[in-house]
Amino acid sequence: MKIRFVIGLVLFFTVLFIISCESDSSIEFKRYYSEGAQIYQTRCQNCHGKNGEGLLSLIPPLTDSIYFKNNKATLACFIRRGSKDPIVVNGKGFASVMPRQDLAPVELAEVITYIQNSFGNKFGLTEVDDVQRVLNNCK
Repeated sequence: MKIRFVIGLVLFFTVLFIISCESDSSIEFKRYYSEGAQIYQTRCQNCHGKNGEGLLSLIPPLTDSIYFKNNKATLACFIRRGSKDPIVVNGKGFASVMPRQDLAPVELAEVITYIQNSFGNKFGLTEVDDVQRVLNNCK
């Protein structure tokens, strides 16, 4: 009887341990996402809004996953360098200026991870190596 109890207890804690373990990629995603949320709040939220809704016809929303999907390869350049060019999001044109954001590659990866996994978007982790590759090819 005592042996069954001990075996049951060991199995219980083993299952509990396995369930509570997170993969390294899951931990990394959560770290990037939470750091990106902080960057968004201090650098982006004032213009793009708390919920990424944008501002009327002046500032585009960040809720259009199609725009992100089609521009993933240039998003880091766009954020870092800013833009004076008009863009189309959700079929609506926006001609306002996007100011440059002097962010380190890791900060860009974090804020892109946050934006691309908030406001209805689900794109997963954007890694620093990917951002650095994009920045090396900015035009």
